[in-house]
Amino acid sequence: MERNDFVMMRRGKVNPREANRMMQRMGMQVQQLDDVTKVIMETPTKRIVIDNPEVATVTVQGQTVYQVGGGTMREEGVGGGSDDDVKLVASQAGVSSEEATKALRQSGGDLAQAIILLKQKRIP
Repeated sequence: MERNDFVMMRRGKVNPREANRMMQRMGMQVQQLDDVTKVIMETPTKRIVIDNPEVATVTVQGQTVYQVGGGTMREEGVGGGSDDDVKLVASQAGVSSEEATKALRQSGGDLAQAIILLKQKRIP
């Protein structure tokens, strides 16, 4: 680390331009991804959705890392369907949102299967 880098960090104020120069000297390449409207991360038990995020790629020694920040985050249970899925199933089957959610869980998130189950009244 050069003396200027230390002084820049010691003051607590990081100039973005200087930070980019320092990262380039360390072999890091940072690139902003424009026009990203949604990031979805899925685990076996839930789905995390981030709307209107700021996304950047950071490449170090051939490895690319995606950095996601900002935006609004919400969690959804897997198989329960998104709000749009629930509304669609409820309107197509003529049932309440609660019944549509239950059918989506039972069908593993399959919209068509959930509608069929509801129309055949096979949801307990």
